[in-house]
Amino acid sequence: MPVRSLLRSLGHVLGRFVVAPQGNVAITFALSSLVVVGGVGASIDYSRANSAKAALQAALDSAVLSLSREAATDTTAQLQANASSYLLANFNRPGTTNITVTPVYTTSGGSQIVATAQASVPTTVAAVLGVNAITVSATSTVKWGNSRLRVALVLDNTGSMAQSGKISALQTATKNLLTQLQAAATNNGDVYVSIVPFVKDVNVGASNYKANWIDWTDWNAANGSCSSYYYSTQSACVAAHKTWTAANHNTWNGCVADRGGSSAPDTANYDTNVVAPSTTIKATLFPAEQYSACPAAAMGLSYDWASMTALVNNMSPNGNTNQAIGLALGWMSLTGGGPFTAPAMDSNYTYNQIIILLTDGLNTQDRWYSDQASIDARQTLTCSNIKAAGITLYTVEVSTDGTPVSSLLQQCASDSSKFFYLTSADEIVATFSAIGTNLSNLFVAN
Repeated sequence: MPVRSLLRSLGHVLGRFVVAPQGNVAITFALSSLVVVGGVGASIDYSRANSAKAALQAALDSAVLSLSREAATDTTAQLQANASSYLLANFNRPGTTNITVTPVYTTSGGSQIVATAQASVPTTVAAVLGVNAITVSATSTVKWGNSRLRVALVLDNTGSMAQSGKISALQTATKNLLTQLQAAATNNGDVYVSIVPFVKDVNVGASNYKANWIDWTDWNAANGSCSSYYYSTQSACVAAHKTWTAANHNTWNGCVADRGGSSAPDTANYDTNVVAPSTTIKATLFPAEQYSACPAAAMGLSYDWASMTALVNNMSPNGNTNQAIGLALGWMSLTGGGPFTAPAMDSNYTYNQIIILLTDGLNTQDRWYSDQASIDARQTLTCSNIKAAGITLYTVEVSTDGTPVSSLLQQCASDSSKFFYLTSADEIVATFSAIGTNLSNLFVAN
C-alpha cells in the first residue's frame, strides 16, 4: 500500500474515535492506544519505505547508465532483461518484494532511456491497521546523443605533397579519421563530413557547368577560338575585328578561383565569407578556370563513407598553394550555398561544426597574387570570420623541409591546442587519430 493510503487508514480510525464519545473509558483508552501505536508504527514504516525508495532510485540511476551503453544494439527483450539484472545487482533490501522495472529507449531528438521501477516494502507495526506493505517507486532518465557533428576536411593536394610520402600519409590518415567518425555515429546523420581538396583552385565538379553560381567571364576569354586562326587570344581577336567564340562550357574541368573582382579582391571580401552567390552581384559568383592542375572534386556534407574513401584514394598532388580558397569552400560546405547543399539542422539537436585544414607549405598563388603576404592577408580575414561564426578550426602544418612554424596557421587555429606542427609525414596519421579521438569524445559526451 502506498504511504498515502496508510495515512488515510489512520484518519478513518481517528474519525471513528472522535465521533463516539458515549463509549466506555476502557474502550476509549484501547482505541486511543491503538491509534497511538498505529501512528508510531506508521512513522517507523514510513521511514523504512523512504529509505527503500532512496535505495531504489540509486539502483535505478545506476542501471539506466549501464543500459545507455548498449541500448542502441539491444532488442526490446534484451533491454528489459538487462534492466532487471542491473537493478537487482544494486538494489538489495531484504524482505522487499514485487520489484519491477520498465525501460523505454527512444531515438527521437537524441537517444534517451526512461525507466520506472517499483517495489513493495512490508510493514511491521502499521499492519495492525491493515496496511501490509507500502509501494515505493522511482523514475530515471538518461539522454545522450543530442548533439551532432559536422566536419569539413580541407586538404592540401599541391605539388609539394608528392615529396617525403606526404600524400600517401594524408590518404591513410584521412581514411582512418573517417573510420573513427563513422564509428562515433549511432544513426545516419549524427556525423556528416565534407572533403575539400585544394591547390590554387578548388574543383567544384565539372557536371555543374550549367549552374547559375558560376561566372564564365574569364573562362570564356581564355578558352575559345578566333574566326581567324592568326589570333589565339580573345583580346587579339577582338582587336583585329574578328569574332571570338568561347568553347562549350561542358569542356570545363570543374575548377573555380577565388570569388571577387577580376583584378583585385572586392570591397565586400566575398573571397573570405560565405555570402550566398547571387546572379545580381557578379563578385559573389565563382569564377570558372581551366586550371591545368585541377584537383579531385570536392564533396559536400555526407555520410556516404565509401564515396568519401574513394575520393581520398583519388587525390593526387599537383599545382600551387592557396590555403585561403580551401578554407572558404570548406566553410561554405558547412553552411551550404553555391556548389554545396548543407542538410538542414534539427532544432532538437545541438551542432558542433569543425574545420580541419592540413597543408605542407606556404601560400604561393591565388587569383590575384603570387606573393605570400598578400595571400596570407586574405586568409587571415577568412580565419577570423570562421571563428566568429562559432566554428572550431584545427590547423595542421607539415614541414618536412625545414619550413618554420607558420604564424598564420597558428593564428588561424581556434586555440593553441588546435594547431599542430609536424616534421615528418608519419606524424600526419597520429595527429589525425588524436583529432578524431577528440571529435568522437566531443560527440559522445553530448
